[in-house]
Amino acid sequence: MRTGKPLNLLKPVAAGAALLAALLLPWLISDYRVFQFTQVWILAIAMLGLNLLTGWCGQVSLGHGAFFAVGAYCSALLMHHLGVPDWLTLPACALVSYAAGWLFGLPAARLEGLYLALASFALAVALPQLLKHPLLAPLTGGTQGIALDAATPPAGWPFSVEHWLYALSLGSLLVAMLITHQLVKGQPGRAMRALRDHAVAASTLGIDAAALKARVFGLSAMYAGVAGGLSAATVRYVGPDSFDVFLSISLLVGIVIGGLASIPGSVLGALFVQFVPYTAEQVSREAAWAIYGLFLLIALWAMPGGIAGLGRGRARQR
Repeated sequence: MRTGKPLNLLKPVAAGAALLAALLLPWLISDYRVFQFTQVWILAIAMLGLNLLTGWCGQVSLGHGAFFAVGAYCSALLMHHLGVPDWLTLPACALVSYAAGWLFGLPAARLEGLYLALASFALAVALPQLLKHPLLAPLTGGTQGIALDAATPPAGWPFSVEHWLYALSLGSLLVAMLITHQLVKGQPGRAMRALRDHAVAASTLGIDAAALKARVFGLSAMYAGVAGGLSAATVRYVGPDSFDVFLSISLLVGIVIGGLASIPGSVLGALFVQFVPYTAEQVSREAAWAIYGLFLLIALWAMPGGIAGLGRGRARQR
């Protein structure tokens, strides 16, 4: 029998190679491609948070686009009205989004399965309309949204603005991945998996299911809020129609295609969501979404456990 040592060595080598490639990438591609990969890292952060809730905790959410919007508007308001630098808005985005997710999770934690999915879906539908409300329009910009001034890198940054936003997003993703790894490998991760796999058995072990769900909802929303803040800093615009239900669905599609309960799967899912629709549009503008749907069906048929699951299956065969 072969030992698991080669496989254990392969993981850090692959992780190091992927990190090196990510660090070198902006020097090898155009500014537009740098922007696209910046969006990949931003989506990956939001998908990591959703994966904590859905992949590890087993709670399906169709409303994480709402928490993405909360973070984006928090960042935009701080930058637009108070002149706060983009990177300094991220802690505020994290705190506000965590509070929003935790408050939503308190009543939603008593729901399960499709009922929770529908409750979160209602949140994703309602928030864009709320942002357009005349009472909030002086603050949120109403249907026009908020246009932000061009990004300004910190003093002493020697490279371009695009490289700054890329580095900020990649650095935030690495921090999110590290936090996620520590969570899922420790006691919180064991509690989440117990709740996901057998809620009744988890309760007999002393796990407060409602409290755990609310905390994980808050943490998951925090990731989405940071991603939203980074999106506002990168795109330099926020508007209600940018955070429609399709964003929430895309985040869920990403973690399913990339791999549930997988940190690399969230990044792979973000690559899929960012580039497959773009590729489909390049093939045919008239049938772009039909081609995207075909890609999605093929991916689900060929890799029912996600892209990361395919890699794990091959590793086991060896």
